[in-house]
Amino acid sequence: MATIETATKSIQSGEEVKKFLSDHGIVYEQFSAPESLSRLLAQPTLNDSEKEEVLSGLEYRFDQLKKNYGYKSRDLVVLHSEVPGIHEMLAKFDKLHYHTDEEVRYIIDGSGIFGFSISGSNFKVLVGKGDFISIPQNTNHWFTLDSNLKIKAVRYFKDNSGWTPIYVETAEAKA
Repeated sequence: MATIETATKSIQSGEEVKKFLSDHGIVYEQFSAPESLSRLLAQPTLNDSEKEEVLSGLEYRFDQLKKNYGYKSRDLVVLHSEVPGIHEMLAKFDKLHYHTDEEVRYIIDGSGIFGFSISGSNFKVLVGKGDFISIPQNTNHWFTLDSNLKIKAVRYFKDNSGWTPIYVETAEAKA
């Protein structure tokens, strides 16, 4: 279950998390991965065929999300402390930015932190296993891994070209 941290409070209750994020235009759900994927999800790394096996095991979820939200493609990102250049890779996304398409993540293992600046409201969302988050297009945010330095996340796209980050200065941040 995600946790929200604002300057004045921490929100951990499932319904409160969902309502807070919904009030900020962010879709949040909780989905368990099938038990049949446990062996692969427990591995620190996955080769390409293992990634495809995981995606195939989650095809039912993709079918539902295509129907409900219109996603057209997906991939699986596996990050951990042994990935060459991990800190340089994370540096591309740990600055405030937005995308012209939604940023959608289904965390199937590990954890990370999304930060938001929406209409003068700044907050963090700590995501972990089972969290599904859809950030609307043109929403100022950033992302990094937490101290565990590991995550496996399915990324869903309507338009892959809209995924390039567009950086903004904090003073320019707006919803």
